[in-house]
Amino acid sequence: MLEAAAFVELALCWILWLAAFIKPGRQAAGKAKVATATASRWGIFLVMVGFALTWAYVRPVGFHKSWPSLAASMILGPLSVALAWAATRHLGKQWRLEAALSDDHELIQTGPYRWVRHPIYTSMLGMLLAAAFAWTWWPMMLGAVVAFLAGTEIRVRAEDRLLAARFGEAFRVYRSRVRAYLPIVR
Repeated sequence: MLEAAAFVELALCWILWLAAFIKPGRQAAGKAKVATATASRWGIFLVMVGFALTWAYVRPVGFHKSWPSLAASMILGPLSVALAWAATRHLGKQWRLEAALSDDHELIQTGPYRWVRHPIYTSMLGMLLAAAFAWTWWPMMLGAVVAFLAGTEIRVRAEDRLLAARFGEAFRVYRSRVRAYLPIVR
């Protein structure tokens, strides 16, 4: 019963999480990119590998998730959705799939950007873990997390270089006081 509830909630969380990007995607559509970080594409690839490993149906016969694992999924999913909505609300027209800046790009430091510089990546990690806690066999989960973190590190560094080049000292000060995407890791 708990397993079915966790899957239903997870599906709803994914729908709501994806919906958070509809309005910002429309706002950003057609805006010219003045600077891009093509290295972020490798990061996107590794993040997708992480999600593929999470959803791969590789598990031993008779595999079932424990109730603590399902409960963790049911907690992380809604929190990740709320974080994605808050982050996209504050980022607005500046959101892009690939690391890029537009002419009127601003350094956002409000909302969840007060606590982490890349809250969307935090929410993505939360969604990956929510899915893994509800579905994935632990060796696959470990591989998924490693691939996701490697890809996210590439993306964070690429975006941070763009922001540092554009905003100079203001970004360096922001970076020195606000963590990248995990509030406990600099």
